[in-house]
Order: sequence, then structure tokens, then C-alpha cells
Amino acid sequence: MPSTTATVFKGSSSGKIVKTQEKYDLKPHEILIKIKFCGLCGTDEHYKKADMVLGHEGAGIVEDVGSSVTGWKKGDRAGWGYTHSTCGTCQKCLSGAEIFCQDRAFYGETDQNMGGFASHFPIDARYAFHIPAELPLHLAAPLMCGGATVFSPLYNHVRPTSHVGIIGLGGLGHLAVLFAKKMGCEVTVFSGSDSKKEEALSAPFNADAFFAVKGKSADELTKMFLEGAGGKGEQKETRRKLDCLIVSTSVLPDDLGIYFDILEPQGVILPLTVAGPDEKLQVPYMRFLQGGIKVIGSCIAPRYEHNLMLNFAARNKVHPVVMKFPMTVEGIEEGFKTLEEGKMRYRGVLVAEGANEDE
Repeated sequence: MPSTTATVFKGSSSGKIVKTQEKYDLKPHEILIKIKFCGLCGTDEHYKKADMVLGHEGAGIVEDVGSSVTGWKKGDRAGWGYTHSTCGTCQKCLSGAEIFCQDRAFYGETDQNMGGFASHFPIDARYAFHIPAELPLHLAAPLMCGGATVFSPLYNHVRPTSHVGIIGLGGLGHLAVLFAKKMGCEVTVFSGSDSKKEEALSAPFNADAFFAVKGKSADELTKMFLEGAGGKGEQKETRRKLDCLIVSTSVLPDDLGIYFDILEPQGVILPLTVAGPDEKLQVPYMRFLQGGIKVIGSCIAPRYEHNLMLNFAARNKVHPVVMKFPMTVEGIEEGFKTLEEGKMRYRGVLVAEGANEDE
């Protein structure tokens, strides 16, 4: 099979971005994607000091196809996410839950010589995704991880009649709001301060209510919530409790207990925050028990749901709010700086030289 020399951008022990080259030999079961855009995800920050090619939210055009590949051709629009491959034969793989396969190949853990901050990316064709023509490539890129991460728990745990609470209006949270509203849900956003209130209640988010929770006690939040405060106008509205609470903050909340009185009995808490291995999620134990509250971990999405997400986003015009940066050493470092300073609105997208947003 032909070889490709790709330009790649790696992390380093100092945290500086390093531009170099990698050579790939396309395997019979792989496709080669010419990268046009790549999302800059919070997870990438965890690997900035690793000697590996960064990036896992890639979108581009198929440039070559392995000899045994079916279903793909040169010129197809393609993307990939966090999962590079799985064993395909274990119980989890056979039941459609391949993201829990014990032999899974995830970004950061394997294939460290290739990533989305690059000119090209070879991947097992079974783990690449066709990007619908209605979805611009630069907007599809952040959906490859962030979009799949929020869509999967919404798809599995909410209904169009659900009232969904979303803690944090950031990279993940803003996508959760967009998807939940298009699914027909009532949506309430919780944030530390009022700085994003106007944005949350306006297009394209159109959340139904917003509450700043920093310094608020459980009693204070419950009173405001149940009295119908936090909406778009001065008039208070009758509001029912939350069926589902999504945690999408950059760090875990200190106390989830302040939300328990506004959760329906048997409500669902879905933590999506990426935290360190020693971090702990704290919940008030007896209220958790007596309320029948479910806390369900969720990690990216299996391929079936990933495809559903892309088609849903294309059909319903779920478009991430993005800031663009050139795919250069300087552009990547500027993107990381924006992310680290909390100034990203709301997903960063790296743009390859010559990429066209109309693709």
C-alpha cells in the first residue's frame, strides 16, 4: 500500500507545540483522510505535555482507500472521534457497547504517532464516519467528540417531554443545550455567575431558564427555581422539577446536593466532566437513596449513536458555536491559551491551510 508523509503537531514535555512529520503506510482496512478541520477539545489539554500527535475531532476528505475497504471512496467527507478500534468480538462489542471493550484503542492511549492536528490521518474504515452533506465540515469537527459525548446520554435518558438541567455553558454544555432543545426538551442552565445568562436565553441556545449558583444554598436555589424565577421575562412561571441533570463543567462541582430538591424522584444525574483519577463525585447519600436518584457515567458514544448524532445535527441544524484558529504552531498555542483562560466561545476549531468552510 502507498506511503504518506504527514505534517503533524505534537505535545512536548515543556507543553510547547512541536511541528514535525510522520510517515504512514496505509493498511488494507484503512482510509486516509486529508484533514481540513479539527476541534480543540478540553481533553487535548491533558496530553499537551506528552510526546504524541494531538487532536481527536477531525473532519476532512478521503484521499485514499485501502484495498479491502468497502463503503468508502476518494472524495467522501469523513470524520473520526475518540475511538480508533475495538476487538469486535467481545460481549460489549457484539452488543453495540464497543466503547467499553477491554481492547479498545482510544485517543491518548494508542496510535500516538497520529492525530487530528495534522495534514493526514489513517484510520480503520469501520471507525470513520460519513459526514452528511448538509453539515459544514468546520462545524462537524467539534461534534466528533463533544457532540457525541452529550448526544449519547440525551438519546438514552431523556424524552421530548423531559426537563433537562445543564450545569455549565461551555464546550460540552452549549452542545447539550443545542441538542436538548432540538429534541423538544425544556432546558434550564446553571452557571457560576450571570455572565452567560443573556447568551443562554437567546438564540441559538434559547434555554428556558438560567440560574447563577455560586454562593447559593440549596434552599435559596430551590426557592428561586420553584417560584419560576430565571426565565426570559419578569413574569414568573410555574416550573416542574428536573428529570435529568447533566454535569458539563470544566471541574467537578463542589456540592451536587444543592440540586437534589429540584430533581424529580428517580431523576437522573449524568456526569460528563473529565476529571483526574483521584477526583471524587460527592452526593448527599441518604437523599440519593431515598429519592431513587440515578447517577450514570457516560463516555463518548458507540458508532451507532455517533451516526445518529451526525444525522440529527444535519437534519436539525445543530451547529456548534466556534472560534477558529489556523492549524499552525502559533494557532494551536493561541487556541490552547484561549481555552485555558476560559475565553473559548464555545468550541475551538483548527483550520488547515487552504481549507474551505463551504466543504
